[in-house]
Amino acid sequence: MAISEGPSEADVIAKAAIKLFPWLIAALVFYILWRFNAWKGVFALAGTIALGWVAWKLWVHYIRQDFISGIDYVLLEIVPPRDVERSPKAMELFITNALYHWSMKGGKEEYWQGAVWFWFSLEIASIDGQVHFYVRTPTRIRSLIETQMYAQFPQAQVKAVEDYTLAVDEITPESDWNGWGCEFKLLKPEGYPITTYIDYGLDEDPKEEYKIDPISPIIEFFGSLQKGEQAWMQIVITPSKKVYRTKGTWFGQHDWVEESKVETKALLAPYTRIFAPGVAGASPTKGVYAPVYLNPTLEKMSKKRDKLGFETGVRVMYVAKKEIFTPGRRTNNSRNIRLILRQYENPSANGFTRFNSTQGDAYGGIITITTKTVMMLANRMLNHYRERLFFHEPLRIRIFNKHYMKWPLSLIFHAYFHSQTFVLNAEELATMWHFPGQILKVPTLERIESKEASPPPNLPT
Repeated sequence: MAISEGPSEADVIAKAAIKLFPWLIAALVFYILWRFNAWKGVFALAGTIALGWVAWKLWVHYIRQDFISGIDYVLLEIVPPRDVERSPKAMELFITNALYHWSMKGGKEEYWQGAVWFWFSLEIASIDGQVHFYVRTPTRIRSLIETQMYAQFPQAQVKAVEDYTLAVDEITPESDWNGWGCEFKLLKPEGYPITTYIDYGLDEDPKEEYKIDPISPIIEFFGSLQKGEQAWMQIVITPSKKVYRTKGTWFGQHDWVEESKVETKALLAPYTRIFAPGVAGASPTKGVYAPVYLNPTLEKMSKKRDKLGFETGVRVMYVAKKEIFTPGRRTNNSRNIRLILRQYENPSANGFTRFNSTQGDAYGGIITITTKTVMMLANRMLNHYRERLFFHEPLRIRIFNKHYMKWPLSLIFHAYFHSQTFVLNAEELATMWHFPGQILKVPTLERIESKEASPPPNLPT
């Protein structure tokens, strides 16, 4: 790769003028205000603009919450077939076709009706050791979920069920339940991929006895729970519309795909040697060839960009009756939860780390919170789990959270946890949520015991 001839002097002057133009305008405005002593009018205008901005934000928040309150949801249990012969690629196709609901919304829809993009929750739950798969979806999308699931897994069973979280009424000193929970975030920027089923060779459909399925540790742990214990994991997703500030611009923004390219360039920089004009071996106007040392992570980052991205939040909870929720049992299970996603980690790429844990050091600092406060945090997380809350949070959570209220204010006011979302593509989501094959012999994983024939097409409706 040869380095091209540098820009002309006129180009350099033009670019400098463009960068300095906003500052020149600001200096001119400052001079006019100083010359004609117009500061009072400016302060009044600035105050009006600030109040108008706050009023606009409150209005948009109100109409969106009103729109969200009108969405009806249904919880669908997916009972996998007895013999899962397809790789997680089938689940990737289901996630892509059934759950990626991206659409353009006009100003009337977004800022008058409060319309938002739908979000979905992919869940695995252990109820007294019995493992179940769930999808929570708006009712209007239910038929699409069912048809796409049957398209990939014809022998599966899809049925509407009551929300299993309602069996745990609340976590308080007076209730019968206690619990511990946490959320997960990525170790590195979201352009870096996690380890997926393709890295484990499941895309090649190996023989059952040779399969290494990364979801096995989750199913095994969930299946090991006793009567009176429950463990839940939810992966809440919506099509990604995250934007990032474009460096070098005033108001420029770009999406997660372009952000991944920025991260790729940053990763590539240490492995690239560039010889600018004027150094030994280069002519006065041209550079020389720059050898590039490729990093294997670059290919994985490129492949992540090639698939649909979902803004994602991950939350896990362990709840149990108080007579079972002993310190030893809680410690063992919370340790298992902390390591529940370790198999998706790649030191040169990405992985998960827990945060927002409902425990004594939840607010940091040097003071451990009381047992009553810990239970209050666990009850909050129970409610957030039940509401599948990651997007469009209530105003109180946005204002009174740990992101803005640092210790000791967060401890004094019992600030809310600040959830984090990140972008995972369909391949990564299918790795974390798919039906395990027969190599996983967990008797408490509910399956269809006998193969069911497809219904005849001429059934009366």
